[in-house]
Amino acid sequence: MTNIFTHPTAIIDEGAEIGEGSCIWHWVHICGQAKIGKGCSFGQSVFVGNDVVIGDNCKVQNHVSIYDAVVLEDGVFCGPSMVFTNVYNPRVAVNRKSEYRRTTVKRGASLGANCTLICGVVIGEYAFVAAGAVVNKDVKPYAFMAGVPAKQIGWMSKHGDRLSLPLVGSGEAFCLQTGLRYTLENGHCSCQSQ
Repeated sequence: MTNIFTHPTAIIDEGAEIGEGSCIWHWVHICGQAKIGKGCSFGQSVFVGNDVVIGDNCKVQNHVSIYDAVVLEDGVFCGPSMVFTNVYNPRVAVNRKSEYRRTTVKRGASLGANCTLICGVVIGEYAFVAAGAVVNKDVKPYAFMAGVPAKQIGWMSKHGDRLSLPLVGSGEAFCLQTGLRYTLENGHCSCQSQ
């Protein structure tokens, strides 16, 4: 592990794979079988389990625990104190490690502060989960989710700006910051400009 900043209070178990240019801050614990890409940042008191894969350029803010059976693709943002789960029906007296449900967060998605992902969901590319939301089902690419339980309230651009598209039907919108064109067809949003 070269070219990595590690704060003296961090614990990195032997065997962990961490890409160059990553920063690991105060009181972070990374387990020995975790696989982490390049250019990632882990804020204070983050925990990363063994069966965790994290892509390049992810940012995990303070007090986030990434438990086993979680995959973060490239460029994922995890806001402060947001929550991952891996057991759907936990009981302290019942060992359910063989029942973990895999959660996947696709490229470029943002997970707001204090939101919760119920295990087994897929968060689509560049989706945006608002602070405090509770996600209990799959999220479409570019969808803007909010509430408890989370419901789609709009669409977001790659830049993180709200798009003027209807929730259903079809339409076209442009990101005001980047000029990229987005189209909505049959309830699915996609970026048409690269």
